[in-house]
Amino acid sequence: MKVVAVVVAYNRRDLLLQALDGLAAQTRPVDRIVVVDNASTDGSGAAAKAHPAQPEVLTLRRNTGGAGGFAAGLAHAALNLEAGAVWLMDDDTVPQPTALEELLRAWEACPTHPAAVASRVVWTDGRDHPMNTPRNRLFAPLPMRVRAAAAGARPIRTASFVSLLVDADLAVLTGLPKADYFIWNDDFDFTARLLRHREGLLVPASVAVHHTTSFAGALDEPGDRFFYEVRNKVWTFTRSHAFGPIDLLAYGAFTLLGWVRLLVRSEHRLPLVRGLAFGLFDGLRRSPRPTERVLAGLGPVSAEVAAACGRARAVARRRAA
Repeated sequence: MKVVAVVVAYNRRDLLLQALDGLAAQTRPVDRIVVVDNASTDGSGAAAKAHPAQPEVLTLRRNTGGAGGFAAGLAHAALNLEAGAVWLMDDDTVPQPTALEELLRAWEACPTHPAAVASRVVWTDGRDHPMNTPRNRLFAPLPMRVRAAAAGARPIRTASFVSLLVDADLAVLTGLPKADYFIWNDDFDFTARLLRHREGLLVPASVAVHHTTSFAGALDEPGDRFFYEVRNKVWTFTRSHAFGPIDLLAYGAFTLLGWVRLLVRSEHRLPLVRGLAFGLFDGLRRSPRPTERVLAGLGPVSAEVAAACGRARAVARRRAA
C-alpha cells in the first residue's frame, strides 16, 4: 500500500525540519512526503525543499489554517499521488522510528480494515499529551473490542491530526476536512464523520512526540482562540452528520462541561466570555462554507479540492437516491 505523509506547516521552520527528520527515519519508509506550506514567512517552504527527505512542497498563497492545509494535502495525496493511505500530522509532530510500522501492523491485523489508525501522542518528556487524546468509542460492541485488542489497539470515535493514518479513498468519500473551521475541531469533525459507521483504532505502540510549547490541553487558557473552539463545536453538533443521537448527547454534554470548567477556573475570563458569545453567534447564524469555495484561488490545489468534494457529493447523492 502506498503511504503518503502530509505535513501542514506554518512558520515553525525548525520544528518542521525535525518532523521531516522523523519521517525520514521510519523503519517502514513512507512512499511520498507532502509539505503543505500555509504561506509561511520564515522560510519553512524553502527549508523543506532542501531537506534530504525530498518532500513535495505545496505552497499556498494564503494561510488557510490547519483545516485548509489538511484538506488541500489530503486531496492532493489521494487524487494526484494515488495514495492508499495518508498519514496526517502538524509541523510540530515528530514520529518515532517505528510509528508508521506499528500503525500499519495494527491496520493489517484488523480484519475489518479500519478507516483510521492513530498513534499515541506524547509530550517532550514522554507523558501522554492532553491535547491529543483520542475519544474512546462509547458502547463499542464486544466483537469490535476483541478485534482491536487482537491488533494491540482500542476502538476510538475521534482523533487529532497528530500522527493519524487514514484510508485515502474513504477519507475523500466522507468529505475533506472543512476548511472554514480554520483552526480547532477540524480534526474532531472530520474523524467523527469518517468513523461514524466505520472502525478507528488507537495504537499505543505507535508513538509520536508533539512539540508544543507547554504540557497543556487545548482548553488551558485558550484566550481569544476560544472563539474557534465554540463556533466549530457548534458547527459540528448542529451542521454536521458526524454523530448519531446518543453520541451527540454524550459529546455535547462533555463539551458543555469542559466550557463551564474553563470559565470557572480561568483567571482571564473576559476573552473567554467574548469568545463564547461571538462563537455561539457565528456558529448558530451560519453554516461553514463549502471547502472548495474557501480554498478557491490557490491554483492546481483548488482544482484537486474541488474534484475531491465533487466525488464526495456524487456518492452522497447516490446513497440518498
